Amino acid sequence: MSNDFDSDFITITDDDGNDYMLEHVDTLELEDTFYMAFYPADMDEDDDDFGLVILKVIEENGEEILATIDDDELLEDIYGRFMERITDED
Repeated sequence: MSNDFDSDFITITDDDGNDYMLEHVDTLELEDTFYMAFYPADMDEDDDDFGLVILKVIEENGEEILATIDDDELLEDIYGRFMERITDED
């Protein structure tokens, strides 16, 4: 089943004040933490650089926000899990 018409887009702002639009493609839970995968909304489908953006959901001041993953080993593990899920859907 295609989700072409069921996409969610968000805009995030980096520490320098730059805004980026991202398309949400998947969410997974690992050890009570949620991780979300996004494609940059301006990504060219023919681009060889996959461009997957992975962020984790954390709670700050009672509000859920998206944060980067600082642990490279964890990021690699989460990336592999998302890639398996994404390629299985294709």
